[in-house]
Amino acid sequence: MKYTENQFINSESLFWEDILRRDITKSGKPLQPIYEAFTNSLEAIKDAQKVNPKNLGEITIKINSTESTIADQYIFSSLSVIDNGIGFNDEQFNRFNNYRDIRKGYKNLGSGRIQYVHYFDSTIVKSIFEENDNFYEREFIISKKEPFIKNNAIVKHIVCTESKIKKSGTTVLFSTLLENIAVYNELNEKILKEKLIERYFHYLCYNRNKLPKIKIEFYVQSTLIGNETISKLDIPNTDKKDSINLDYFKKSSKGTLELADKNEIFFIDAFKIPKNILKQNELKLVSKGEVVEESYLSLENLSKNDNIKGNKYLFLVSSNYIDSNDTHVRGILNIPSKESFSKNIFSNNEVIFLEDIQEKVNGKIKELYPEIEKVKEKHQEEFEKLKEMFLLDDETAKSISISINDNESRILEKFYEAEAKKSAKLDASIKEKIDDLNSLNTNSPDYSEKLNNQVKELIKKIPLQNKNALSHYVARRKLVLELFQKILDKELDKVKNGGRIDEDIMHNLIFQQSSTDSENSDLWLIAEESIYFKGFSESKLKNIKLNGKKIFKDKFTEEEERYLKSLGEDRLTKRPDILLFPEEGKCIIIEFKAPDVNASEHLTQIDFYANLIRNYTIDELQITSFYGYLIGESIEDRDVRGRVTRFEHSYHLGYWFRPSEIVVAYDDNRKDGNIYTEVIKFTTLLQRAKLRNKIFIDKLGLSKTDINQG
Repeated sequence: MKYTENQFINSESLFWEDILRRDITKSGKPLQPIYEAFTNSLEAIKDAQKVNPKNLGEITIKINSTESTIADQYIFSSLSVIDNGIGFNDEQFNRFNNYRDIRKGYKNLGSGRIQYVHYFDSTIVKSIFEENDNFYEREFIISKKEPFIKNNAIVKHIVCTESKIKKSGTTVLFSTLLENIAVYNELNEKILKEKLIERYFHYLCYNRNKLPKIKIEFYVQSTLIGNETISKLDIPNTDKKDSINLDYFKKSSKGTLELADKNEIFFIDAFKIPKNILKQNELKLVSKGEVVEESYLSLENLSKNDNIKGNKYLFLVSSNYIDSNDTHVRGILNIPSKESFSKNIFSNNEVIFLEDIQEKVNGKIKELYPEIEKVKEKHQEEFEKLKEMFLLDDETAKSISISINDNESRILEKFYEAEAKKSAKLDASIKEKIDDLNSLNTNSPDYSEKLNNQVKELIKKIPLQNKNALSHYVARRKLVLELFQKILDKELDKVKNGGRIDEDIMHNLIFQQSSTDSENSDLWLIAEESIYFKGFSESKLKNIKLNGKKIFKDKFTEEEERYLKSLGEDRLTKRPDILLFPEEGKCIIIEFKAPDVNASEHLTQIDFYANLIRNYTIDELQITSFYGYLIGESIEDRDVRGRVTRFEHSYHLGYWFRPSEIVVAYDDNRKDGNIYTEVIKFTTLLQRAKLRNKIFIDKLGLSKTDINQG
């Protein structure tokens, strides 16, 4: 034996303190050490079966806990993973000690044991192995305690002697957690079984009929209080099996691809599994009995998160061809793409291409499960809705690759990334044309012709640049209009099943209550220019400020004070829904009424607010022109015109208006004002706004056509 007793295993090329601190840090999954040991046991059993195929394999996990002061709660003590695999002979032990040994498999480069030392004070391994018809027992410890780090090691070989037990196997004992971790204290046989099935689901599905015997035992105070097994009964059975034939290709004497005179069978195992068990749909290759977790193929008709009637799907593809193209690094396959094969001028092999596997497997899946094709069609419908919703350009859509696994956020990201690149190229092109103007020679006989040509090119490009920005602007408005329509149609969750559309819903859609940011509001729904006015939404009259100064007086005459506080009211605490100040001397007053409220009963409310503003604001703010909008849905013509008012009905545009009414000024120093008022239905408001936005959308389309023709 090459290892001595009590030998620290170190290497001159490694500095373990640095590796532990910076290279391989503590995993965010507390149970990772257990998973690492379980994986090692599966591999050890597989190695043992190469020597003795009759060895079915057995893994036992023992959880040891102690009682706590709280009933039915325990304190984790230790955990052991026991298998009857090949054991740690010199070769296996040497591989275990070699950090970044690629023979361990993809992403399994000897870093697993580092998680042992990150979570546990010490891990003791006792292993029996056979060599030259003799059995030996080896013991070693994995730890990052001070003596280990001082010797630049995390493994200490304790002893290796002849064994009286003539049966190979390994016991890994984890003891003394370095910190109290709740998941370990909560661990029992049922929880660990559930976590192991979740973690090894692909492996368990593929090896369902040849699993080793897996037992989990839970001990409290050294007394067995629960046990579980993982068997094929816990694993979903294959739903469907099928196969496909794929042709080999080779390079011709001219270097082009041509069919070779042979083909290969690929086997497909399909599993239909409840969505609460299988977290996402997967298509995986299988090499030499192991599921290759690194993705080589993708599902074309099913995204990872789709489910059909509560089920998700797992497809496992195996073939002698896949096995023969497994590299010495486990999990890395040497299956070429058409592009890589074509570029490799030295390759004369006969190969099956990854693209052909992808295409044929997905075609077979489509045959096996016609319902999946319907999901693809649904994805395409949703994609088209997304394009329409955000006015996404067809030309840009064709230029990007949209995967069925892309969610809406990722699709939009791809669109905007593509548009940003186009915009950057457009900017550079515009800059280039402007720079070209500098090179024009005014004395040249063809100067005018060249100048006209350059200007025409610029005129083509600048509208394109502006169109992209305008498209996003109009698309946002389109979404607001759709939301407006959904509210009126009672399609929102809040108002479904007989719920009420209250005034606040409409108010907040158009101009958020308690806001003064009219520029970023949706007041354009009422009038396009409204977003450019100084605005106040649901603000107390006495608190409103223009240019930093309150508009209402601080001091009033005795009579003014009496009136403002009369009848138990404080009139300057009233909150008009919306006030807008377009320019000096003018004010727009907007009031909303819930769709089920008779708006006609509130015809004088806007007049009242206009009167307060006309009479009780500061002297330097003389507002004389008012514009009022009373907006609701329950509006009856005879109610409006029959309330001793001068409202008229505009039959063509579907609203009521009062051309002018006096706003009385009580102070002799102030002249009377006037107010123009409209009474409008929400549906009329929506129709108007849709028409305005449609004009924008149509113009964008015309602009694109004109530019293409130009």
